[in-house]
Amino acid sequence: MSKTTAVILAAGQGTRMKSALPKVMHPLAGRPLVYFPVRAAIDAGCTEVVVVVGHGRDLVTRYLETAFANHHVRAVVQETQNGTGDAARHGVDVIDHDGRVLVFYGDVPLLEAADVAKVLAVQDNALATCVVQDATGYGRIVRDAAKEVIEIREHKDLRTDAERAIREINPGIFCTSVAFMKEALAKLQPNNAQGELYLTDIVSHAAKSGTHFFAVDSRASVLAGINDRVQFAEAEGVLLNRIADAHRRNGVTIRAGARIEDGVEIGADSVIDQGAVLRGTTKVGAGVRVDIGCVLTDVVVEDGVTLKPYSVLEKSVVRARAQIGPFSHLRPESDIGPDAHVGNFVETKKTKMAAGAKANHLAYLGDGVIGERANVGAGTIFCNYDGVQKHTTTIEADAFIGSDSQLVAPVTIGAGAYVATGTTVTQDVPADALAISRTRQENKAGYGAKLRARFKAAKAEKK
Repeated sequence: MSKTTAVILAAGQGTRMKSALPKVMHPLAGRPLVYFPVRAAIDAGCTEVVVVVGHGRDLVTRYLETAFANHHVRAVVQETQNGTGDAARHGVDVIDHDGRVLVFYGDVPLLEAADVAKVLAVQDNALATCVVQDATGYGRIVRDAAKEVIEIREHKDLRTDAERAIREINPGIFCTSVAFMKEALAKLQPNNAQGELYLTDIVSHAAKSGTHFFAVDSRASVLAGINDRVQFAEAEGVLLNRIADAHRRNGVTIRAGARIEDGVEIGADSVIDQGAVLRGTTKVGAGVRVDIGCVLTDVVVEDGVTLKPYSVLEKSVVRARAQIGPFSHLRPESDIGPDAHVGNFVETKKTKMAAGAKANHLAYLGDGVIGERANVGAGTIFCNYDGVQKHTTTIEADAFIGSDSQLVAPVTIGAGAYVATGTTVTQDVPADALAISRTRQENKAGYGAKLRARFKAAKAEKK
């Protein structure tokens, strides 16, 4: 079986984006634009992908090396942008086999493997074409009397009204032999309005050589390039709908207004409610409820978990049947155990809660280890930072922490121990012990009326 290399042209600056970031690195649905055409080429069966980079080359190259480390993907540099033909030549020159080459643009995030495979399926020279209502700005497909494709003429080079009326356009996918592509690219001349080397001129070269490119009818809706932020927004909307629909077909309920980015995994019978955002490497198990306004970034959520409204989770794990929220914040390296509860306005960071542990209200739990069935009362704070380094608070199984307690780390609360409400704990509490540190309360009879009289007099004096 012959090899096929995909050459993806991604060297342009994308000036209409009005950004210092290279156009192909702008994110759509959680991934840089360039990810999608590279992924389409790989999934369509290309054995190698060469990405031609220019503007922002270091950033693009580093991303490709990381994102596609397990695939044959590499970048080559086009030092000076001198047209699509010049870019293609840089990519094709590094191919070291005599198989086939597929060339297309790097700003087509809606392109799918099926669209690429359709062109690859043609054994002869092939190019994608499609018919649009308004062809303004596109290269037109020019055919002879026998309906053979003989040329692609760019919009600025159109000569007659009849040519301008052509609605069959070139979306920019070409497939041919490596040998023919190298030969054709070597003969390109800048004989056009732009004074550049056009990749599209390989079509007229073929026609003059007695061969033709076979036109593969393709979907215009997925082949349009992305040039500005308006088009980015439109393309991202299509991608997000495509992603959501794929999850729905797999048995997940996705409410309107939820945002599920590319790469997120969700199990059957889960419900993702309106306004929820799932990003990055997030994995959600089966039967999970992600309620309104939750934001999950690089999180693992196991089966049967309930995430109540407006909870924010990042780089953490939530074990089976746990309950989080509403208004909880799980910061990185939090690990919430099975059947555990993290409730209203509770923040965790680098803290592990064992099965059945609870912190239901208004607490900060940083750098902690909380044992099974332990209960952390409202207003509790783990004082984990001394200004130089972080320290660990350990609460063992079945311990009870009263409300408004401060645990000054490093400190351990033994199994079954009680910490009385309002206590500041500065030393370890043995198992089954009671820790209490309060000043003695004193009640002065009738003193309330005296205080009020004093305060009123002071107020009158100020006036």
